Amino acid sequence: MDFDSYDARILAELQADARLSMTELGRRVHLSQPAVTERVRKLESAGVITGYRTTVNLKALGYGIRAVIRIGRAEYARVVKIVDETPEVINAYNVTGEDSWVLEIAVVDVDHLDAVVSRFCELTETSTSIILRVTREHRPVGLARPPLKNPNPDEPA
Repeated sequence: MDFDSYDARILAELQADARLSMTELGRRVHLSQPAVTERVRKLESAGVITGYRTTVNLKALGYGIRAVIRIGRAEYARVVKIVDETPEVINAYNVTGEDSWVLEIAVVDVDHLDAVVSRFCELTETSTSIILRVTREHRPVGLARPPLKNPNPDEPA
């Protein structure tokens, strides 16, 4: 899909507030409501917009601790099964490097943390870090741009 500045602005606005009406979105990006609706539909059809979600305050829901669990080498299907059976897992990433998995979890307290981590310790070595403060989360993402070319190839970039 070819993107233009309108698409970029639409994506930025929807990432900032997915509840915008098409009328308000059109006003913000200087397009008519039918035009912006068609562009959003095309972005959805192309798989650029994959969904809309509500962000919740985990502390307000009673989750006092967020943590990251790093999991060493383990059988892929077993990890996926435990992740699927563990509602405390917010995000799960199969990664390269020393760890095979990085999980983000939300738990009520230290005992709850221990219970969740123990499920994964049965598979392989794990390492757990409690998240003390979040400094960036859900940052809007713009269109990817090619790297800047060095105008003088004889000089390092």
